[in-house]
Amino acid sequence: MKKKIAALLTVVLAAALLINNFSSSSATSYSSITSDSIREKEEGIKKAEEERKELENSLTNAQNIKKQLEAEKKDLNNYITQLDIKLSEIQDNIARLNEQITQKELDIARTQEELARAREVEAAQYEAMVHRIQYNYEQGDATYWELIFSGESIADILTKVEYMERIAAYDKEQLNEFMLNRQLIEVTEQQLLTDMALLEETREGVLAEEAAMEELIQAKMQTIKEYENNIANKEQAIKEYEADIKERNEIVEALEAAIAEEKKRIMAANGSLLTYDGGQFKFPVASYTKLSSDYGMRMHPTLGVEKFHNGIDLASPTGTAIFAAYDGKVIAASYSGSMGNYIMIDHGDNLYTIYMHASKLYVQTGDIVVRGETIAAVGATGRTTGPHLHFSVRLNGEYVSPWNYLSQ
Repeated sequence: MKKKIAALLTVVLAAALLINNFSSSSATSYSSITSDSIREKEEGIKKAEEERKELENSLTNAQNIKKQLEAEKKDLNNYITQLDIKLSEIQDNIARLNEQITQKELDIARTQEELARAREVEAAQYEAMVHRIQYNYEQGDATYWELIFSGESIADILTKVEYMERIAAYDKEQLNEFMLNRQLIEVTEQQLLTDMALLEETREGVLAEEAAMEELIQAKMQTIKEYENNIANKEQAIKEYEADIKERNEIVEALEAAIAEEKKRIMAANGSLLTYDGGQFKFPVASYTKLSSDYGMRMHPTLGVEKFHNGIDLASPTGTAIFAAYDGKVIAASYSGSMGNYIMIDHGDNLYTIYMHASKLYVQTGDIVVRGETIAAVGATGRTTGPHLHFSVRLNGEYVSPWNYLSQ
């Protein structure tokens, strides 16, 4: 029994002496550890590696997209539609990556807290083991034999022997807990480094996606300008522009007609209708760099012909918030090759607002919105030569100047 207890103390002493030299070479002995916390960290590291591979595979290659769409340039409207689909996919990818960044930042903060707690436990365990080993060393075997032979009977001696065995077992258990916590620290540190590396790569991925989006928007703008500036295409371009305006008007008029029929049914059922109380509109975009086109007759910037412009164009960076100008009901949140992603809101009393060329729509047809609510983001979808919001106001089936309702 004496040899057994001495051997256990030797194990504890050796562990204490080797604590500071404990390295990755001991990892081979970890295969038998089944701690849920350690296994969770190892699974987290594995998941981060999988996310990294997924990130690499999901990033957009603007050059490949341009090559794929090269043939579509012969049909400008189809080219615009296909490119807008790709831009929408990139926008979704950017949103997804930003969500991952937010989640990864939370994961890192939680892991840092867990690591700090594990290090506190390690320090306390180490201190307790040092005191325990020092005590055993100073007492030596004498305490063991004094305790054994102080027994007054065989039964008493056996009880004391059992007591000593329990102490030895406790010492061994404390050593095992220390080693397990040490492994938890190492795995947690590894997970922290992996997550931080993935966070940085995801941030770089967002920048790459934004660069790809900007490259494709520039390519789209250049294609439209080249097409409209080409003298040989001038007459055709004018016809297409007029067809686009006609298409827009037909869509808007159809929506207004559908709402008028709906209001008739509501009135027939003695229901209440949406009414406009005469309040001033919220300026429809969070910020803008310039008024690129005003309401009224204008010289078209590339066609070189005078045309009526039915709204105001507010040049603004892609992603800038678009607001609902006033309380109302969304009667359309859709896409057309001419208007791109657009929203039309009914404010009552035959008053409507229209928002065109958005990169993202945040509302759906049928939604009720309030003045100043973010409903979309500025973009360059549809037939446009740059990111901006085209904002129109219609009253009793006719376009009117938005400046009659707006406040900045």
